[in-house]
Order: sequence, then C-alpha cells, then structure tokens
Amino acid sequence: MARLLALVLMVALALPARAQDAFLDALAGLGGGFGAQAEAADRLGSLGDPRAIAPMRALSDGRLLRRADGTLVIRTDSGGIEAATGAPADAAGAETVRINNRVRVALRGALGKLQLVSPDAAERLAAAEAVFRSRSAENVPLLDAALARETQPRIRERMELALAASRIVATDPAQKRAGIATLGASSSPEARAILLEARAQNAELLAEIEAAVAAIDRRLAVRRAAETFFQGLSLGSVLLLAALGLAVTFGVMGVINMAHGEFVMLGAYTTFLVQQALRDIPGLAPFALPLSVPAAFLVAGLAGLLMERGLIRHLYGRPLETLLLTFGVGMMIQQAVRLAFGAQNREVTSPPWMQGTLMLPFDIPVTANRLWILLFSLAFFLLIVAAIRFTRFGLEMRAVTQRRPIAAAMGIRTGRVDALTFAFGSGIAGIAGVALSQIDNVSPNLGTGYIIDSFLVVVFGGVGSLAGTLIASFGLGLVNKVLEPWAGAVLAKVFVLVAVMVFIQRRPRGLFPQKGRAAEA
Repeated sequence: MARLLALVLMVALALPARAQDAFLDALAGLGGGFGAQAEAADRLGSLGDPRAIAPMRALSDGRLLRRADGTLVIRTDSGGIEAATGAPADAAGAETVRINNRVRVALRGALGKLQLVSPDAAERLAAAEAVFRSRSAENVPLLDAALARETQPRIRERMELALAASRIVATDPAQKRAGIATLGASSSPEARAILLEARAQNAELLAEIEAAVAAIDRRLAVRRAAETFFQGLSLGSVLLLAALGLAVTFGVMGVINMAHGEFVMLGAYTTFLVQQALRDIPGLAPFALPLSVPAAFLVAGLAGLLMERGLIRHLYGRPLETLLLTFGVGMMIQQAVRLAFGAQNREVTSPPWMQGTLMLPFDIPVTANRLWILLFSLAFFLLIVAAIRFTRFGLEMRAVTQRRPIAAAMGIRTGRVDALTFAFGSGIAGIAGVALSQIDNVSPNLGTGYIIDSFLVVVFGGVGSLAGTLIASFGLGLVNKVLEPWAGAVLAKVFVLVAVMVFIQRRPRGLFPQKGRAAEA
C-alpha cells in the first residue's frame, strides 16, 4: 500500500492543475447519491488518473468513508488515509459510503480502464487484454495515454494491439486505417481474426484489410516453420540421448543390448529417488536434478557392469544369443522395478528454471524443459566424444574394438576394457533417463518406447559412428515433425521407418560407415 501511494503521489505532482481539479471534482462525487457515484466512476475511469484506483477500490470493498464535512477517507488496517492525497487521516466519526448494483457495474468498468495505468504490471497486462477483447472506440484516448507512459515491451505490445482493435471500430476512416496498419504489422492470430471480422463492415477498406491479412499469414507461416524446426530439434535431442549409450554398446562393442531401454528407465527412477531423498533438505533440494546425473550414471553403469561380467562376456561373437539374453534381462529388470515401485507413474518435479514457456524472437514459443534438454544433449555429446578421443580409457577402448589381439599383446587388459565400455554405455543410458524424466512419465515401461528408435538411429547413422548418431538423431527428428502435420504421428513414424529401410538397402553401413581396421574387424 505504501509503495502504491508513493507512486500515486509522484504522478499527482506531475499532473497539471486542470487535471488535478477534474480529478478532485469527480472524486467528490463518489460520496454523493447513487446516480452521482455512477457518474463519478465513469468520469474517473475516463480521466485515466491512477490516483482514482485506491478510492474506487475502497468504495467497491466498503472501505470508503465520508466525514461530516464531505471529505472522503479510506479505511486501512492502521487507521485511515485521505482519498484525495493519500496522507494519513483520522477516520473517527466517518460513516461508510453505501453503493448499489448500478454503482458496482460502473466501478467495475471504470477500474478495468484505470488498470491500464496501474503501478502493478500484471494489472496493466490484464487490463490491456480486457480492452483488446472489448474493442470499443471510446477506449482510444485512454489507451493513447497509457501507451505514453508504458515501458515494458510485452505490455506495450498488447496495448498497441488493443489500441488498433479499438481504432478499427471507430467511425473516422483515418483511425480505421491506422488500426489496420498496426494489426497487419503483428504476427498474432487474434489480430488476423479481428481483420477478418472487419471485412464485412468496411467494404471500402477491403484491399487494405486483405493486404494486412496476407502479411500476417506470411509471418505466421514463418513462425509455424520455426516451431516445427524447434520441435524436430527437440525430438532429435531426445533420440540422441536415448541412442548415445546404444552407440557405444552396440556400435562399438557389437552387442545387441535389448535391455538398453531398461537402463534408461533405471536412470529415471534414480532421479525420482534422489529427488525424494533431498526433498526435505533445503540446501540440497534445488540441486536434486543436477545431482541425479552422476547418481543415474553410477546406478545404470553398475547394472551394466554386473550384466557384462556375469552374462555377456561369455557370449561375445554370438549376437543372436546376446539379443535373447539381454531381452530376458530387460524383462526381469522391468518386473523388479514394478514390484519395488508399483506399476503407477512416479512424479518427478522439474526445477523452476525448467518450467514454463519461453518466447523467442518472432513470438516463437518454446517450452523451457525441451530447450534445456536440447542444450544438455549437445553438451553431453561433446563430453562423450572428448572422453573417447582424449582419455586413456577411450584410447584403450578404440584399440580393443579395432584389433583385440594386438591390443592384448601390448598389455591392454581386454576383459577389463570390455566391462568398462559396457558399463560406460549403460551409464550413458542412465543419464538419458534423467533427461527423459522431465518430459515423460516415469514408469516401468519408460524405456520400451525408445529402444526401437535408438537402434534405428544407430543403424541409420552408421554402426560405431558418434557423428552419424548425432546427424541421424536430429535428421530423423526433423523429418518426423515435418511429416506429422500432413500424415499424423503414427503414419509419420511408419514413413520414416520405411525410408530408413530403403536407405539401408542401398547403404548397409549407414550414413558414416567405419573405415580402415575398425571396418575390417
């Protein structure tokens, strides 16, 4: 309240004397009869003076008092303040000003207009939206005055649209043309709808309206293309995260790991458990998601290590047996999770910085969690490439996959490298589960929907090629999203699958086939 009064007093000092006299004359009417109150409310709403907001709200709430000398006082928790100046005042002996339904209607309308000049930004935005929907020529002077003092870009944009919508229903042709020009310069579907409505009442301006609608359609087409592009990148980032671990275990080691989806699911449940464990620790709760990344890597990596040492190491060179084995292990892991956590979905809350929608240039809306996952997937991909290219573990892994006997002859423990490589790929799958927990349901079936897509990405990109995995992920994501508006989600996936099958017939080794010793091995 003190901040509101201070802002009101600053505005009052800046107003010319004539405007202050008009305000005081209209304010005095709030203490009269019902007819005088309704007329005073209309006058105050038309003046656009923010000082009128507090006394009109007080009158609506039953907190406006009238002294014996006719002056008005607003009752507050600490006593009272003068309605005209905001100075502290004694409310003793003052009587409450009564109103009827007619006055209430007049107050609602006047307050709706006055909120355009409210110190509260949220109120100004809501008022601009309301005026935009009402579309009355009477609002033009008030919107002009509000725009002159508005500084926030988002609110100014809505006020400009509201002003244009109000001008287009005016009687002055110049005002109509100004409104058409402003609406045509926007990329809002609402502006397009208003222009289409105005065609029937403005036959003489039909050419200008059609040109404005065509301009909006062009911008909307560009925006839809940008939205489709981002959705394709978003789907590609999800495919990249899901396929990276498989690119190591299948692409590098040649193991057809049908339990890959279950390792993704273990990462998602690890995220859930970490969030539950840190929920009541104020200092760590905000960092639950970042802490889930190493935890999921360790949990899924340990599960992969145990599976490789206990089962898979006996089946190297026998792909059909590893396929059947890992499929059975995946079903066992899925059932174990179902027994431990139940079949219902588990809630994983996104941190505040991953919630909501962001507006990119040209009014392109993107969800914050998808944008963060896109950035995370690219950063994570670079980290994996660096680990394989520039670490001793990566060097030994590449040596064993290219020439196992020579690597063993040089002292590299091939069995240890096999175990660590499989654990590394499984841990990557667990980290993918952390990201997927932010956009998908955390349930025992989480990984099932990604296993086929992951194999598709790895085979299409080229077995053993991380660059191929990157390009295939985003390529398939973009193609999927481009086809969806024309064919639907299901048929789009079918078309992509058929296209990849035809491509593999022509290039069995994928986009980026291995060369040299790796291809001969």
